[in-house]
Amino acid sequence: MKQSLCDSCRPITTRRDFLTRSAFGLGGLGLATLMQDLGMAAEPATQSALSPLAPRKPHFAASAKRVIHIFCEGGPSQVDTFDPKPSLEKFHGKMADEVMKDYQKTAGDVAAGMGRLSGKLQRSAFKFAKHGQSGLEISEVFPKLATHADEMCVIRSMHTKTSVHEPAQLIMNTGEFASVRPSVGAWTVYGLGSENQNLPGFVALSLSGTAAVGDKQWGNAFLPAWCCGTGIPTKDPTITKMIEHIRSGTTSLREQRRQLDLMRAMHEDFAQKHPGDALLEGRVSAFETAFRMQIEATDAFDLTREPLHIREMYGNTEQGRQLLLARRLSERGVRFVQVIHNGWDTHDLNDERHRDLCGAADQPLHALLTDLKQRDMLKDTLLVWGGEFGRTPTSDNNDVAKKKGIGRDHNAGGFTMWMAGGGTKPGTVFGATDEFGALAVQDKVEVHDLHATMMHLLGFDHEKLTYRYAGRDFRLTDVYGHVVNGVIA
Repeated sequence: MKQSLCDSCRPITTRRDFLTRSAFGLGGLGLATLMQDLGMAAEPATQSALSPLAPRKPHFAASAKRVIHIFCEGGPSQVDTFDPKPSLEKFHGKMADEVMKDYQKTAGDVAAGMGRLSGKLQRSAFKFAKHGQSGLEISEVFPKLATHADEMCVIRSMHTKTSVHEPAQLIMNTGEFASVRPSVGAWTVYGLGSENQNLPGFVALSLSGTAAVGDKQWGNAFLPAWCCGTGIPTKDPTITKMIEHIRSGTTSLREQRRQLDLMRAMHEDFAQKHPGDALLEGRVSAFETAFRMQIEATDAFDLTREPLHIREMYGNTEQGRQLLLARRLSERGVRFVQVIHNGWDTHDLNDERHRDLCGAADQPLHALLTDLKQRDMLKDTLLVWGGEFGRTPTSDNNDVAKKKGIGRDHNAGGFTMWMAGGGTKPGTVFGATDEFGALAVQDKVEVHDLHATMMHLLGFDHEKLTYRYAGRDFRLTDVYGHVVNGVIA
């Protein structure tokens, strides 16, 4: 396994941190004792070898300790959610090129490609209003989330390289689409380790347990295998469905411990003859984590252990259960949690589907922000919401005859994402799109800039958090990216 080029990435342990990380203090000591009694604890001589996920210091003091990334797969419409455009009301029904001469020609290939901006300008069906002391403008489809306007940092000038789903999703989650690269979550775990050795450092929650682009969305690529995300299906919230075979039906915990210790000894013997086999090391570490999850995961994934009023605050819905689970995992030391919210590809019935999708997300998002604030976790939890791109301000002209209602096409030229907590500047709008909401024109933020900013909030210089592979030093942002200081508190 290659060494980090971050000289300060060393394990940190203080008395307070130890008690916090140990499954909430004295309860964790009880867990450790139980594991020892059951024969689950590793032999002392192998403890350091079993802990590649041990917490490490970042380059400098961090604002955020953990990340919850809510990924809206398909691309939400910015002009229907967080980027109001009065000009769309004024010029509704007119061709964009009639209102602004040569609009598509000046939009650039990414924004205008595949005829994305063809068709008529389409106003939003939803009203916007100012909220909070900041006066942040939010659509009526998010009435409860809007009560947190003064905690939100809205970036209205996002743009990306492609308006095709799969490559755009890979760019948003890994920074690259032409070759397999580590995900943002994998880089986060690589740099910081995890605060809980009994759970994966990176967990991805989706209804099916996978994403449209497969596991590459949370993959580790050439980073050590212990950086990889663990996909958890959440459609059925029972533990045995989310985590299959969580317990062995035939082998006791003590016997499993003996088997793992034997496997570790065999691996160490093999490693002396074949050094640098990161894949095998990662597989052994994965077995160890899976073994320890038999105790910890049963508690972490069991939502019935939450008080009734907390469960009711989130709502007994798919999104509500996912976000409550994200909070529980984050609270227990999981470094990066991704929640995938499907269905935002609204080529058809854009208004109706956005009303449903935003309605499904509104209460859970409100609950998550409220819950994190009440637990004093928002200050060091970075919350990120958005998709791989946005939607066009024009009606979708593709296959119009087959459509049931007016939709919006893909738009990579300008879209919105928002963040909260973790050192972001609250109650802030950063950047702007043109008068129709199609193109980022002011303080433009490319995806690598977003990633650089996330790394900065986690305490890393994105140019120095590197991994040497195939003869060169790789980083999340490749040779791009600038920290967006305007969104940092």
